[in-house]
Amino acid sequence: MGYDWVSFTTDYGLADGYPAVCEGVIARIAPAVRVLHVSHEVPRQDVRRGAELLAQAVPYLPAAVHLAVVDPGVGTARRPIAVVVPGAVLIGPDNGLLLPAADALGGVVGAYELAELSLQPVSATFHGRDVFAPVAAHLAAGVAVREVGPEIDPTSLVRLPAPVTRVEAGRVLTEVLGVDTFGNVQLAATGVDAPLGAHVHAQVGDRSVEAVVGRTFADAPAGEAVVLIDSAGRVAIAVNGGSAAELLAARTGANVILLVAAR
Repeated sequence: MGYDWVSFTTDYGLADGYPAVCEGVIARIAPAVRVLHVSHEVPRQDVRRGAELLAQAVPYLPAAVHLAVVDPGVGTARRPIAVVVPGAVLIGPDNGLLLPAADALGGVVGAYELAELSLQPVSATFHGRDVFAPVAAHLAAGVAVREVGPEIDPTSLVRLPAPVTRVEAGRVLTEVLGVDTFGNVQLAATGVDAPLGAHVHAQVGDRSVEAVVGRTFADAPAGEAVVLIDSAGRVAIAVNGGSAAELLAARTGANVILLVAAR
């Protein structure tokens, strides 16, 4: 059926030409297709952060081939895959990167291992250019997904362990999902998981901060911390006009304890 858009998410960064090279491959194969850059600043090799970032973005993107490459295992036996969901196809490595986004788009309805349509020769270190981008371009141009390679059992796809959240009397045990460029620290806990009081003592690893509970960043005085529900429905720690990530030295996967004071 084809798609007008390819969305593109990587940990390549912008200092090198890797994203442009992949976009160039797409343009040579499917010149009418537009590329929508989600991010190329996923922390290096951080598959979980890439998965969460993509999953939070795709519900707001047009129907597309969603190309995502955060691939520490490039060149190894990990499979390159296409995951079919209602109204879209996701292309990338079989390392857990794609499945949260697939869930956000309605769930996996089919999966294929990429064995055709690659550039030749295939580099052992740049499958974004030689495998994933060409396949994404061909699918966007209207090639049937069954042409990319053999069908595989969707239940065999790699899925990342679910992030941990546990609610106890007066406290929430959770973990850091990621940090954005403003220094806001997004947690695995959701607003449904974690009923919050008026104030929170937030401990991330071996650092902690006292925070008010608010609806906006400005609900805390300038330079002070606030715990709120972010645009993805997750609990987040922020500093009004500052960086909670720097204050707490927060990293993806770090353990978090929220001690909740009653309203």
